[in-house]
Amino acid sequence: MIRVMNIISDTNIGGAGRVLLNYLKYCDRTRFRVSVALPEGSALLDPLRALDAPLYEISGMADRSADAAAIRLLQDVIRREGADIVHTHGSLSGRIAGRRCGCAVVYTRHSAFPVKSCIRRPPGRWLNKAFNEHYADRIIAVSPAAAQNLYDGGISPKLVVTMMNGVEPVPRLPDAAVRAFRAAHGIGDGDFVAGILARIEDYKGHMDILEAVHLARERGYPQLRLLVAGTGGYEAEVRARCHALGLDDAVRFLGFVEDVAPVLSALDVQLNASWGTETSSLSILEGFSMGLPAVVSDYGGNPCLIEQGVNGFLFPARDAHALADALCALMDAPEQRSALGMGARRIYQERFTGARFARDVEEIYTELYEEKQHGKRK
Repeated sequence: MIRVMNIISDTNIGGAGRVLLNYLKYCDRTRFRVSVALPEGSALLDPLRALDAPLYEISGMADRSADAAAIRLLQDVIRREGADIVHTHGSLSGRIAGRRCGCAVVYTRHSAFPVKSCIRRPPGRWLNKAFNEHYADRIIAVSPAAAQNLYDGGISPKLVVTMMNGVEPVPRLPDAAVRAFRAAHGIGDGDFVAGILARIEDYKGHMDILEAVHLARERGYPQLRLLVAGTGGYEAEVRARCHALGLDDAVRFLGFVEDVAPVLSALDVQLNASWGTETSSLSILEGFSMGLPAVVSDYGGNPCLIEQGVNGFLFPARDAHALADALCALMDAPEQRSALGMGARRIYQERFTGARFARDVEEIYTELYEEKQHGKRK
């Protein structure tokens, strides 16, 4: 039995937490004992308990990657668990503690963002390389964009494994339930519904989506509706822009949504307009699992999810006119929407299932365990 301790510093359920939950649903418990260390009071506690994962609550590392006091506490629980492998998600403290305990260390890069100039060039590049390569035996990049971030900071490709996320399939609601959900939000039978499920931050592109909806309606598509699921620090600005564009009748803000099945089931197309950070959108993958096509920006990891014209469309990031063109084209072509939906479901089954993702992660665990047993380190 290989003992793996996952360490995550998040107090809310973000992308990293959802990836961890998805893995635990499909992990091979006959070969791996997977425990989790996380901050006291984290929103992940109840979902993890439901998955029967051994949990260790740590004080002092809430939403902080580096915390000196947490390193000592993490060392204690790593030794108590007898971990062979430490797998960290946004926790430098966990990587340091794992190395001090003699464990193999895996680090997942869940994000992609512009690398600072001080890291791109020596001596910052050399220091970043030395530090990160000392505190990790493998680094999982959840998209080629995340991998490129690592390379730009000097990390050796030999250490990096690019692995696209996988998700549990989301069941589509029965037609009657979909009609009731849509009616509850003022959506008629003849309306076309686009939606975005993401934190409301400037770099997520909500403003560009609003502009595109406004443009499409001006071109003569009054049936276009938009559902916005999520909350965030930019919400007030987005709501104000929605009102200024006269879209109050067309846009519904749903707030934080825990159960995404009703929202995804109500959509004709899912949108992602990110321009600042994006690796592998879990909500897009969940939509694919129920046959929902997507129109997404060409930023970050988004192009890795879309086969143009097969399961959706790409548009240039920050180009609201191009997004409006794609929406209008889809509204004019119901047969194409149906074909895209079939393509989305097929590509999900081939590339993005939770089971496939879990097996890929466990291949890394097995390799590291065998290297450790033979006294090797990559």
